[in-house]
Amino acid sequence: MRHILLLLFVFTSLARANAIGSQYQEQADAGDARAQYYLADTYFSSGDSQKAAQWAEKAARGGDVDAMALLSQIHFTQGDYVQAKALAQQANIAGSKRGAIMLARVLVNTQAGNTDYPKAIALLQTATEDLDSDSAVDAQSLLGLIYANGVGVARDDAKAAAWFKRSSSLSRTGYAEYWAGMLFQQGEKGFITPNKQKALYWLNLSCTEGFDTGCEEFDALSGE
Repeated sequence: MRHILLLLFVFTSLARANAIGSQYQEQADAGDARAQYYLADTYFSSGDSQKAAQWAEKAARGGDVDAMALLSQIHFTQGDYVQAKALAQQANIAGSKRGAIMLARVLVNTQAGNTDYPKAIALLQTATEDLDSDSAVDAQSLLGLIYANGVGVARDDAKAAAWFKRSSSLSRTGYAEYWAGMLFQQGEKGFITPNKQKALYWLNLSCTEGFDTGCEEFDALSGE
């Protein structure tokens, strides 16, 4: 089973190893904090968390608040929930939508301490308002997942589907439903318990929406 990177979130294609972040490298080397953040994010998307952290730390020191949120995400994926929460809180206070989403992710995960679903949902709803940002895509997907999961809030598949559809309309039709199906297939410690029926439900909806990979995963899981 393929490993699915969570957060927020993972809508970019993996870059080729010899070309990762080449469009940002010169400006990043020159000390441009925003270019350093984009370079860090590109490395993170490619699976190189070490280089991602190095550049994110430089960008954060240069004042880029989204880089602080990215550092939170890196710590989260490594299981360092204390540091992830601290960084997410700082980024959120500084006005980073990515920071708000990361804080929400921490607040719904029992591994990170006591959960706070109302606060998490409020943070995500605010983040969904910035439709010109990729953060809206991630926030809507996570809101959908919370309602589809039915832990901490009442399960509401209709509300979940509505959030997934809004997210997919900003990225690729059927992708958010596919993402949810894959998460329910493999689970996430502290947040999502693996559930084959839920996985099939959302993968089937992804397929119905026209996402071919959703159809492939639905067929594969149905045959198990």
